[in-house]
Amino acid sequence: MADQNGHIDLGPPREVVAGVGFPAPPPPIYACTLTPELVAKAREELQEKPEWRLRDVQALRDMILKDHPNLRTRLDDAFLLRFLRARKFDYDRALQLLLNYHASRKAWPEVFQDLKPSTMKHVLDLGFLTVLPRPDPHGRYILCLRPGKWKPNDYPFVDNIRAIYLTLEKLIQPEETQVNGIVILVDYTGVGLSQASNPGPLLAKKVVGILQDGFPIRIKAVNIINEPRIFKGIFAIIKPFLKEKMAERYVLHGSDLASLHRVIPQSVLPQEYGGVAGRLDMSAWSRTLLEAEEEFVVEFCQPDPLEGVILPDSMLFEGEQAGTRGEDSFRHLRSQLYYCY
Repeated sequence: MADQNGHIDLGPPREVVAGVGFPAPPPPIYACTLTPELVAKAREELQEKPEWRLRDVQALRDMILKDHPNLRTRLDDAFLLRFLRARKFDYDRALQLLLNYHASRKAWPEVFQDLKPSTMKHVLDLGFLTVLPRPDPHGRYILCLRPGKWKPNDYPFVDNIRAIYLTLEKLIQPEETQVNGIVILVDYTGVGLSQASNPGPLLAKKVVGILQDGFPIRIKAVNIINEPRIFKGIFAIIKPFLKEKMAERYVLHGSDLASLHRVIPQSVLPQEYGGVAGRLDMSAWSRTLLEAEEEFVVEFCQPDPLEGVILPDSMLFEGEQAGTRGEDSFRHLRSQLYYCY
């Protein structure tokens, strides 16, 4: 039964994934799982009105069916709500985001083909990424990246991107994350010239393009710690592709853990970062993803959702046509990296 704020009493709290503390996916038939506090937050920050929520979802669904009838996409309430929330219930921008979400798969098949946790186990086992088990005081889960764990001769860098995308897909399932967003913590311990110069500007542009314009998640902060001198060159690769608002969310802490603790409290950080939440456990998130194998097979191991769909060129992510310009830019930036190193 829904109360006057649109909150539905679902009885006992939803099951929490073992060992991680991460909420399980919502039920297949949509029922709001937000607390009254999050309902109020969504109303204030995302322009989400509980009494109009399903009407808004239906409006977006109608636009998809009318303007892109051949698009093979999920049309259920829970899925479409992700895109509406990410664009503050602006129908046109939510539709654009959905199209970009699918267009990124077409433009970058080496990332999205056969994308499932079992094919990324080598990345997960290496310790390149994890999600901290407890959210911060704002309810935001913390994606922890450790690029220094990866070496170019381990496997292609694109596998790291595949693992990050799998993680984002899992993170965005609970409605709490759709409203609260996430925080990214990047620990550059051990990053040298070989890792820093590997991605290149074209790869950086694609990653940033997906995170900013091709995925329904709100990245509220990016905290960088233990960054080496060459980070100036790394950020020079990324910054041209960042929107001003996103660039302002990057915070460099160096080795100053006290600075990090001012934005992420010690209660949710592991001991490695001066926290009191135990040792950093890289295996728990790996288990969470591997246990969701079937979800990803259904989502990513199916025919191309854009087959037969014509999209404007401006909607697709730039690829090989920018190759020459990108290589010239990369040569210049690589010289910067050598200088900083």
